[in-house]
Formats: sequence, structure tokens, C-alpha cells
Amino acid sequence: MTATLVDRIGLLVRNADDDGLPDELPGAAVVIEDGRIAWIGRAAGAPDADARIDADGRCVVPGFVDSHTHLVFAGDRSAEFEARMAGRPYTAGGIRTTVAATRAASDEALLARATGLVAEARRGGTTTIEIKSGYGLTVEDEARALRLAATLTPETTLLGAHVVPPEHAHDPEGYVDLVVGPMLTACAPHARWIDVFCDRGAFTVDQAERILVAGRDAGLGLRLHAAQLAPSPAVRLAVELGAASVDHCTHLEQADVDALAGGTTVATLLPGAEFSTRSPYPDARRLLDAGGTVALASDCNPGSSFTTSMSFCIALAVREMGMTPREALHAATAGGAAALRRDDVGVLRIGARADLLLLDAPSYVHLAYRPGVPLVTVL
Repeated sequence: MTATLVDRIGLLVRNADDDGLPDELPGAAVVIEDGRIAWIGRAAGAPDADARIDADGRCVVPGFVDSHTHLVFAGDRSAEFEARMAGRPYTAGGIRTTVAATRAASDEALLARATGLVAEARRGGTTTIEIKSGYGLTVEDEARALRLAATLTPETTLLGAHVVPPEHAHDPEGYVDLVVGPMLTACAPHARWIDVFCDRGAFTVDQAERILVAGRDAGLGLRLHAAQLAPSPAVRLAVELGAASVDHCTHLEQADVDALAGGTTVATLLPGAEFSTRSPYPDARRLLDAGGTVALASDCNPGSSFTTSMSFCIALAVREMGMTPREALHAATAGGAAALRRDDVGVLRIGARADLLLLDAPSYVHLAYRPGVPLVTVL
């Protein structure tokens, strides 16, 4: 077994302080063995290793955990983006454009695009990624999307309840029957999670509850899109059902904030969507001050947030959502891990996955201080 020493780290951010070491450790070193962290501490006390990486005084942080993406799709919606920038408001209806293109695409084309986006995210520092279905909306196409996604990540999510497809436009309850019946049966073997877009133009709270309960009964973990376009009791539903994450949370009432602060459900904020739709940003400060757990994710999708850059999301969170640079980094790493119910990623401690990012900077503050600059190297 080969051991690699990452030495002369100017500042190591760990998201951990349960082993006697501080969360932010200057003058640090890390030893990696078999893809895991085997030793961590002050550089002066580092053990010998077979290989050495000289950090040369730069900052090292955990790899980003992107807990919300939609990467299995075909087509392009740049014209929709252009129209939106000219003043047309965002609605959920544009999803159907991508559904038509995705249904018509081959497996090879879908996998090639998703693989390219995962590689792009990796270059930007994302070392753990979740991928949803949701652009097929038939039993066969949703199962296909999840089979393809599962070749790229274990964090796969059935989002058959993205929108009601055109062929069920006059029978949405019939489509819900399909989702909780044949679709769930076909897709559950390829998914870890189930999700619902519960918002204006998508699914109702009652429909969302029915779908989530069916998914839970099938052994899937729960996630929920809610309160992106308007306030919704779906946020409290997510907490009541013990969902791992409720995502968007742009329009929260005080009861929603209180519920999130008092439960285990993570509020996953997606500032790329607000950037791309010219919508109000979520109030992360309000959630954090109340004691809620916050994650940041890219929401990479072709319609409302076509970015894989978690660094960009960190910069937006600091500039527009009331987060400090340290809070934003934590949300993009440990917060995302919490949203996926993972304790082996988003953190740097002995036994955790050795997902280390070397920043071309002395501090993580530069992720927001220098937006758009490629500062990240994945070790």
C-alpha cells in the first residue's frame, strides 16, 4: 500500500474538530493511503511516506459535494435563457422542451453528455455528485436515465415527478398513479433517492406526499424541490417526513424556518437558479441564525442553472445570500454531505475519503474573493 504525504499546507480546512485538532489547521500535512486519510496533523510531525506533494503554503479544503444536479438530458435551452434575460419570467413549463429532446436521444448521446458534465464538475473541485432523472417522464425513459446516472455516481435520484408530461396534461392524478406504481417499481433498483418538484406549475403538496411516502415504502431516501417559486407548506412536509433535504427554499415563511431549524432536514440552496432566472435569492442568513443546516448545490440543468461550478455558487452565496466565506465553504462541502446523509465526504478526518482540493491561494476566502477564477486542483 502506497502512502502519499501532502506537506507544507498553509491552511487546512477540515470541517471537523472532534479529534483534538482545530477545524482550521495552519502549517498542516495529510497522509493518504488507499484513497482514505490515514494521518492528519502539524507538518512538523508528519510521518514518512512513499510519495510527497508539496502544497507550498497553499490552502487545502475538502472536495465539494454537489447534492442537486440534473445531468441526464439532451437539447439546448439557450434561447429560453436569452428571452428570460430580456424580461420573460421563469416557469416550470420549459422542462417539457428538454423532455422531448431527451426522449429522442440515444443512450450513447445521453451518457456522453452526462459524463462530460461530471468531468467538468470534477475539474472545478466537485468530488461527490448527485444526479436526478426527470427528463424522460415515462417508465422506460426514467429507468434509462437512472441506469446511465448510476454508472457515474451512487447518488442517484428518481425525479419522475418533475412535471406532468404533455400526454397526461388532462389527467395529472393518473400520472401520479404511474409514478408510484410501474415507474417506481422499474426505477427503485437504480436509485438511492426519490424527489418531487412541488411548486407552482408542477405537483401539489398532496401529490408530493403520496409520491414520497411510496418512495419511502420502496426503500428510497427522500428529497424535495419546494418553495422555489412561491411559499409552500411542502417545506414543512419534508421535515415531517424526515426528508434528507428540501431544495431551493427561496420563499420561506417563519414556520418553515422554525421547522428546518428543529429538524434534521437540510435546506439546500441553489443560487445558480436565482442567478439564471433573475429571481430573489434565498435568505441563508435567516436559516443559519435560526440554527438550520444549509447546503449549497449547483442545480446544474439546461433550463434554469446551467453551471457545474460550486466555486461560483460559493461566490453567489457570499455576495447575495448573507453567508460568510467560511459558512459558504462549509455548505458546499459538509452541508452537501449532510444533504446526502454521508459522513465520509465533505470532511477531512482520519478514515474519511481523501477528497482534497488544493487552492491556488493562501485561504478559502479567495473562492468568493476571486469569482470565476480557476483556483482548484483536485489532489
